[in-house]
Amino acid sequence: MKALVTGATGFIGSHLVELLLKKKYAVRVLLRTTSDTVWLKDLPIEYAYGNLLDTAPLAKACEGVDSVFHLAGQTKAKTREEYIRANTEGTKNLLDAAVRSGGKIRRFVLVSSQTAAGPSPGKAPITEDAAPHPITAYGESKWMAEQACLARRGEIPVTIIRPPVVYGPRDKDVFEFFHTLAKGLQPMVGLKEKYVSMVYVADLVRGTVMAAESEKAVGGTYFIASKDVYGWKEIGDVARAALGTRALRVKIPGWGVYAVAGVAELLASFSAKPALINFEKARDMVQDCWTCDSGKAKRDFGYEQEVSLEEGIRETIRWYREKGWL
Repeated sequence: MKALVTGATGFIGSHLVELLLKKKYAVRVLLRTTSDTVWLKDLPIEYAYGNLLDTAPLAKACEGVDSVFHLAGQTKAKTREEYIRANTEGTKNLLDAAVRSGGKIRRFVLVSSQTAAGPSPGKAPITEDAAPHPITAYGESKWMAEQACLARRGEIPVTIIRPPVVYGPRDKDVFEFFHTLAKGLQPMVGLKEKYVSMVYVADLVRGTVMAAESEKAVGGTYFIASKDVYGWKEIGDVARAALGTRALRVKIPGWGVYAVAGVAELLASFSAKPALINFEKARDMVQDCWTCDSGKAKRDFGYEQEVSLEEGIRETIRWYREKGWL
């Protein structure tokens, strides 16, 4: 089996490449000539150079592969149009290339996001049957990418994966939470507890490959997540125990998060780069619950969480310290 992976230089993508190699896949990765390949160095993989908005290289990248794992996308942008172009139009271009490749591709897997479905109305996890209601341009662009995939399922077997919060070695987003805790501070957004589903990166990529190899998953959409939902207080307690530190909890009201985002966006307006915390991110952060149920994945192809929250956070922090991040 030969797989094409987009987004392979990233946090999740690099872990997926390693798992595919362990499972004896031949792996080709699509990347720009300027991409940082630090996590791919010395791996026995093939490089295909191009980007999702340039159709000619995409056609070549899809030649001779059995599976496509599409993880590339834009998580931070200044405008809605940038998200749509990168995440929706880019997916459509890759789908076109995969369909035109001659019919050998057995599965096209889109790794989307829970943001495509939107937040859960309460602590109880939502299922894939819940009506999508993305609340940000990023979430909207991922939902539109999912729709593009489903529109082509008569031409190519597609499967959609929706991860919630993903953490683990190499991650730079949840890392900021651990980094702040290590300095003795735990910001708590809002005046009441907020709940999330999480998934350790090894569980996510394992579930993604299980879905790609399952005939039952053809045409399906799946949450790949933890069995339980967690409050940020609990996550902080587990992380502090792993760090061996104490942390002062400071509650930040929703308006405070938006204020920080406003300042960050103002500063970013003088830069070519988008703000690290913008109004979109703030809107995500102030929601009470981002929980989801991966029971469908268990029923259809046997996915279950293997790495507990305690084990996952302990291993993640160990890796951060080993690499000098903490």
